[in-house]
Amino acid sequence: MKFLTDEKLVIVGAAGMIGSNMAQIALMLRLTPNICLYDVYEPGLRGVFAEMSHCAFEGAYFTMTTDPAVAFKGAKYIISSGGAPRREGMTREDLLRGNCKVAEQFGKNIKTYCPDVKHVVVIFNPADLTGLVALLHSGISPEKLTTLAALDSSRLQTELAAEFGLPQWEITGAYTFGGHGEQMVVFGSGVRVNGKTLSEMGLTSERFDAIKQRTVQGGSNIIKLRGHSSFQSPSYMSVKMIEAAMGGEPFTLPCGTYVDNDELDFHHVMMAMPTVLDSTGVHYTVPQGYEIEMYDLRQSYKHLCRMRDEIIDLDIIPPVDEWKAFNPFL
Repeated sequence: MKFLTDEKLVIVGAAGMIGSNMAQIALMLRLTPNICLYDVYEPGLRGVFAEMSHCAFEGAYFTMTTDPAVAFKGAKYIISSGGAPRREGMTREDLLRGNCKVAEQFGKNIKTYCPDVKHVVVIFNPADLTGLVALLHSGISPEKLTTLAALDSSRLQTELAAEFGLPQWEITGAYTFGGHGEQMVVFGSGVRVNGKTLSEMGLTSERFDAIKQRTVQGGSNIIKLRGHSSFQSPSYMSVKMIEAAMGGEPFTLPCGTYVDNDELDFHHVMMAMPTVLDSTGVHYTVPQGYEIEMYDLRQSYKHLCRMRDEIIDLDIIPPVDEWKAFNPFL
């Protein structure tokens, strides 16, 4: 069996549950034989390397290292889960300061060792901010970096499928936009259930409000049920994103992307939008929805701006008018 490419893929945070799953999924999907496992925690990294070896993937020649200079050198694709996980009782925003400092160093490693990287996926929370920090310090163009937001949409699809007692794939257009957190906006206007709208299906506003709440709390519910953050779904989604960037089937669930849009008057944030991710990068369009959905989206944007301004105040990133000195594409 052939691989999609032989270019280097780096898994950052490979010693963790998400990272190790990403490595295995990437090899199962035959994305590339050239996978570098990178983590600062060497014992765990050695354990993952041993497990991958025990899988005996034919044709794979993966490596491991705790040295960022070795890991990032020559990398064409990177997925990073290299931040602290969310624990029970925490919001994504609770991870703000520490994980944004991790993202700062991550971006600097890209700028130093692999400035010609083709695509980067950032999945550690709060992803809207860690992705923005990494993009700023990496110096790469915005279409080359995405954050994991698709889980929110797949969770909405899951809830709707359960509501109607249907297979999940029969629910289409179930998307969330805006922030990847408590301020995500659940769009019901585009949802179709076997071609029918939610109102045609007889879904009451009260029932949909409950579905929206369960969607927003989907990650927290996993923590309550399993005792730790979700790892299987983010691993799979992020690998499917990098597969699309490598030239595989385009990824059409919403990605977190850099937005600087005059039509919406949304500027200098990372947020989930209607996107297509392919070998040319990520491309977004303006969401279309009910008036209340667009209002909620503006509120989500304002929340992201407040969080962005908070990390500016913490000196993690400079004021917006100084960004071009760090990244000429912004």
